[in-house]
Amino acid sequence: MTRRPLLIRSEHMNNGVILQAFQWYLPSDKSLWTFLSRSARDISAAGFSAVWIPPPTKGQAGINDVGYGAYDLYDLGEFDQKGTISTKYGSKDELVECIKMLQAANVDVYADWVLNHRCGGDKIEDVTAVAANKSDRNIISPESFPAKAWTSFHFSPRAGKYSTFIWNAQHFVATDTLVGVDNPDQVFLINGKTFSGEVSFEQGNFDFLMGCDVDFYNAESKADILHWANWFMKTTGIRGVRLDAVKHYPLSFSLELIKTIQPEALEERPFVVAEYWHPEVSVLTAYIEATEGRASVFDVPLHFNLVSASLGGNTFDLRTIFDGSLVQVSPILAVTFVDNHDTEPGQSLQSWVDLWFKPIAHALILLRKDGYPCVYHADYYGAKNDSYSIEPMKPLIDKLLKARHSLGHGEQHDHFDHPNCIAWVRTGDADHQGKMVVIISNGDAGQKRIMSHLPNTEFVDVVGGTPTSIMTDEAGNAEFTCPAGSLAVWVDKTSARIF
Repeated sequence: MTRRPLLIRSEHMNNGVILQAFQWYLPSDKSLWTFLSRSARDISAAGFSAVWIPPPTKGQAGINDVGYGAYDLYDLGEFDQKGTISTKYGSKDELVECIKMLQAANVDVYADWVLNHRCGGDKIEDVTAVAANKSDRNIISPESFPAKAWTSFHFSPRAGKYSTFIWNAQHFVATDTLVGVDNPDQVFLINGKTFSGEVSFEQGNFDFLMGCDVDFYNAESKADILHWANWFMKTTGIRGVRLDAVKHYPLSFSLELIKTIQPEALEERPFVVAEYWHPEVSVLTAYIEATEGRASVFDVPLHFNLVSASLGGNTFDLRTIFDGSLVQVSPILAVTFVDNHDTEPGQSLQSWVDLWFKPIAHALILLRKDGYPCVYHADYYGAKNDSYSIEPMKPLIDKLLKARHSLGHGEQHDHFDHPNCIAWVRTGDADHQGKMVVIISNGDAGQKRIMSHLPNTEFVDVVGGTPTSIMTDEAGNAEFTCPAGSLAVWVDKTSARIF
């Protein structure tokens, strides 16, 4: 049995929605923080209760680093490092102002924390290395050899401001890059270190991901990260974090970190959501147990169900869409999503939901009572690059958000009784009297006789574009329809005035 989360903010547990406010291919023009500042009221008015921002720390690629090539965590766009003062997204002052503006608009901000590795070392060090097979890290060479590695990080332009800690080879477990050694099939353990036993065991052991892999058992490196976590929370005033790549560092450190930013003395503790990329729900619930129910987790199994449904067309059984998902077994701690920056075409975790199914997928995460949904920047604002393009879904998603906040209340009655056509009803509550019927088809035009809980009432479709209205009978029943391969959101005509 998973524990209830310690943080209970009403918007999180009720109808809150996260906007992932970035995508992989944003221009390197230092404008994101100012854009979000200007857009704060619009984001709030659309119905988002929180924004997930990209890693705000300086990366090894400087102005072109999305943030996952972590270099100096204490540099939020303040120091001339890696060829730039600002990060890809703007300066430290612009970041802090952005957070203030969003929070003033009643939108929480969750920062992306990349802690597993460091990239772009400042100096080469002599090390002793042992080669491990990158595809199966349990296959380790019995022989060590002298080598040189970029494992010294001294951050000279920062000159010890905020932290005087200097990283060296003793603070890392492994690296994939040694000077003069070119073997992409190997990972190199450093100075007698071993991989952790508290990580994912994909590829034998998934302790190492990239760059210089942080040793979380080293007292010095761990202390500096925990110091940084407290410094970051105080400096930015952030109300939540997204933990990147948690399957690559020890479970015990995850718990210690979360407890550090959720001290018992705080009446309202920061929200934490972990990215544990794994398709099996049992793995995700094990992480939840190990972190004492303090962290939510992205619902990766549901994402893969949505991908399968989009690729399967009418051969996919819609009745099974939530089978094996985190939201099915732990609805309070599941952060549901359709796609994100890692799943888009060309990225390492490419698993893109096909465009025809995206409206249906967003209805499945936004119009149901369980889960804390997250909408991806590229789906909302659109995206275009060499790999693909997607038109903005903002008009549709805005309608779904409006339906969620106005009509997504009360009991939920499911009609998951046909492989190609499913539906559900939201009955409203004492404060929200409107009713909503959602019907979805992945095949031919769908039709179901459904109890709407409103007798002799006219319903209209506010999303699917059905031109005619539907009248319920004296018992509240009617034949509700949806177009082929699409959805319809039927609401009583009185409630429809808000759309």
